Amino acid sequence: MYYKSIFLLFLLSVFFSGCTEEPVPQKHKAPEVKKNILIVTATAYTSCHRETDRTPYLAAWNNRLKPSVKSIAVSRDLLKLGLTNGTKVKISGLKGHYVVLDKMNKRWKKKIDIYMGCNLKKAKRWGKRKVTIIWDKK
Repeated sequence: MYYKSIFLLFLLSVFFSGCTEEPVPQKHKAPEVKKNILIVTATAYTSCHRETDRTPYLAAWNNRLKPSVKSIAVSRDLLKLGLTNGTKVKISGLKGHYVVLDKMNKRWKKKIDIYMGCNLKKAKRWGKRKVTIIWDKK
């Protein structure tokens, strides 16, 4: 009888000790951000009044382009890869991040256009070159 009472007390203590403990907080890891990397052809474009219609600063997604904002247009085949309106992109050889605010004609493939405001000289100096672009997977 003595052993049964000790065993019963042991079971009760185990049961109640489990009920009174506070849960151990789990550290939540930030989800790992995966990157997309792609080599594309990069050209430059400008949009001054003399080069376009009455709305030179209106992009294809109705974004307002500003020369002070680092933005790019992407070929439509890149939309399927996640380079959609508002995506931030790092371009090799250039400082900072660029934002996708415009899309190009569907005839272009694997290409980006870097917006240079009204600076036609700067756009011509850039010319056409291969660059690596990096952006976050969604």
